[in-house]
Amino acid sequence: MTRRLPVLFALLGLGAALVPGGCGGGDESTAATGAPASSGDEELGGAAPEGPAANASDDVAVTDVLEGRASYYADSLAGNSTASGEPYDPQAYTAASRDLPFGTRVRVTRLDGEGQPMASVIVRVNDRGPHRDHSRILDLSRAAAEALDMIRAGVVDIRAEILAE
Repeated sequence: MTRRLPVLFALLGLGAALVPGGCGGGDESTAATGAPASSGDEELGGAAPEGPAANASDDVAVTDVLEGRASYYADSLAGNSTASGEPYDPQAYTAASRDLPFGTRVRVTRLDGEGQPMASVIVRVNDRGPHRDHSRILDLSRAAAEALDMIRAGVVDIRAEILAE
């Protein structure tokens, strides 16, 4: 029987390391200032490069822009099946969305308190969610959350740019 990660969030009560209102831990006011993360290209199952280094190609057409909040998956969910059927890999640059089709590439930019961009990462949608809080538009993998420097904050303001195929 295939289990979906958002359902597991509800069953696990979001885990002891997570804040009551969301994923991740800590207080948003204590989050470090986010300089853009930089690391090498990440490959996921033969997919196009994703992650911080993939943002170098700003010539990709953007088909839509969403703004809202994002949280990230608990590490305890590693290996569990996502809604697309692939296992959750905390080191992959992936995300859950309620509406976007599986495989959609999204440039996620963390915004500071004034709506100014801080750090960006490109993720691929492979799961459904977040379900509990509709102000959240994406749940991110651990690697994507680290690249956005959102681990302490847990939930952050983002801009999500849907990238053309």
